Amino acid sequence: MSISTIASESFSYAQEAVWGKWKQWILLVIAYLITSITLYIVPVFNGYLVSVLSGADPAPEVDDWGKLFVDGWKLNIIALIYMIPIIVILLIFGAATLPFMIAGSAMGDMTGVVPDEFILGAIAELFAGLLLAFVVAIIISFIAYTGVVRFAKTDNIMEAFNFSAIFEHIARIGWVDYIIAIIVLWIIIAVFAFIIGALSAIPVLGWLIALFLGPPLSLFTWRYVTMLYQTVPA
Repeated sequence: MSISTIASESFSYAQEAVWGKWKQWILLVIAYLITSITLYIVPVFNGYLVSVLSGADPAPEVDDWGKLFVDGWKLNIIALIYMIPIIVILLIFGAATLPFMIAGSAMGDMTGVVPDEFILGAIAELFAGLLLAFVVAIIISFIAYTGVVRFAKTDNIMEAFNFSAIFEHIARIGWVDYIIAIIVLWIIIAVFAFIIGALSAIPVLGWLIALFLGPPLSLFTWRYVTMLYQTVPA
């Protein structure tokens, strides 16, 4: 299946999930709002995305909010575990800047001037940490996309970290094809995010338009990831 086919069918999937189905669309917006406002503590929208990742077609109804909450937290836990290497890198490089900051502060107290080498050293450490964290986040994303689909299809959190199976599945898709497909997805998301951001600037109604477009964009994203996974048998 070509990337253009995956993108086109994912767009149709998201469109059919909401267009002409106002009750469904409003419920998705409510779930989206609850998840965002509570900072994912009540991740009911994430729970709905789990059903999308499981391969449900067409998009299911928004119901059984208790299950959505539980599934959302399962997805939260998976995301947090995948983020551990990034958090560790940021903590390490953040701590590495402390000697520069302390020394610079001490020099500033004594002389009234913070030496440039201390400022530059702290900036360099922070930049290096952010760059490394960014690279690691990209690498982890390629793995995590397949991991979360495996979880959703099996309802087993451990399958999200079955790395041998994940790497085998990606290899069957083809690493180059897989990476290109994900990069294309990121470009599409960036374009739509820009459009939504521009629409949100419309006086009075802008924020409401952006709010209603957020859930379909998420549905498109995760349906795309699911279809990419399904290009080869599990």
